[in-house]
Amino acid sequence: MSGFARHASALEALKTRGRLRVLSGRGGYDFASNDYLGLADSDLLRNAAMAAIQRGVPVGSGGSRLLRGNAEEHELLEAEAAAFFSSEAALFMGGGFVANTAIFSTLPMQGDLVLFDEWVHASAHEGMKLGRADTQAFAHNDVSDAAAKLEAWQGGRVWIAVESVYSMDGDIAPLKALAELAVKHDAVLVVDEAHATGAFGAGLAHGLPGDIVGLHTCGKGLGVHGALITADRVLIDTLIAKARSFIYATAPSPLNAALVRAALAELSQSDTLPKAHQALVAHAHAEAERCLGLTGFDSQIMPVIVGEDRPALDLAARMQAHGYDIRAIRPPTVPKGTSRLRIPITLNTPAEVITEMFETLAKEMAK
Repeated sequence: MSGFARHASALEALKTRGRLRVLSGRGGYDFASNDYLGLADSDLLRNAAMAAIQRGVPVGSGGSRLLRGNAEEHELLEAEAAAFFSSEAALFMGGGFVANTAIFSTLPMQGDLVLFDEWVHASAHEGMKLGRADTQAFAHNDVSDAAAKLEAWQGGRVWIAVESVYSMDGDIAPLKALAELAVKHDAVLVVDEAHATGAFGAGLAHGLPGDIVGLHTCGKGLGVHGALITADRVLIDTLIAKARSFIYATAPSPLNAALVRAALAELSQSDTLPKAHQALVAHAHAEAERCLGLTGFDSQIMPVIVGEDRPALDLAARMQAHGYDIRAIRPPTVPKGTSRLRIPITLNTPAEVITEMFETLAKEMAK
């Protein structure tokens, strides 16, 4: 008998409820990835990788950035990213989760307040758990609620934490109003641009006034891996000096940094990819309305709410059988009773396939 019977029982309970997470391979047309600009398997990045290897860029870093792991490619990327995102400085880290953990565990100080949107990413919550600041949620995208709670705060500085594009509903934060609120109260606006970077060029917080900390993941619109934190130099230096998920982690691959540089260079030189993507997203919105009567989408992330867990899984499986790689999202990632198909639109899938997918989905949902 297994020595981990309680674990096995817990997994079986998740399976019974339709909430067991398991790995599955790729197959069919891409309606599941966050590779919004189609860069992950592109000749652009493939050629950039070969060129970087030929010029001697190391594949591995060999250690943390503070030991021998700091490479020229890391520093070149950070300088170019700061320029691209119009920030004073940037810091390259291994991924969005560890970067968010670093931000919220390190930058807000004891006596400060992290005022966060109730739908902000799990990684921000992990960072807040490790930090010393007080924390308080405000209602999703509700600037009035955020303002009321900020004005009632009697302690130190406030750090307002939001996402620019929310990953499960695809809705967009009222960033201009939040930035104005932050400026009025000398607060810091922390914007997770994970699902905006690349798809919306330099992101939706680009050009906003005030003190902005940006998180730009490199594994979605940029097609590679890792994350860039952009902020004032003193905050970046604070992360280098104090953030445990930076100090004690092996540095990202210098080769990976070279590929992110190539992706940023492409976006710096041309807006062709973001414009093509936005046109495809507009087509998808129109087809969702025509086939399903669904409206109100803000971005490339299109949720189709099913309700309960098992029906959402079954619908996703039927769509996969038709050749469309669509995945079901269930609690606790989304609220109970809102299990859904999360359909992201990427340049990996042409317009005619998007049309066919929505026509098929309409037929399956009518059964």
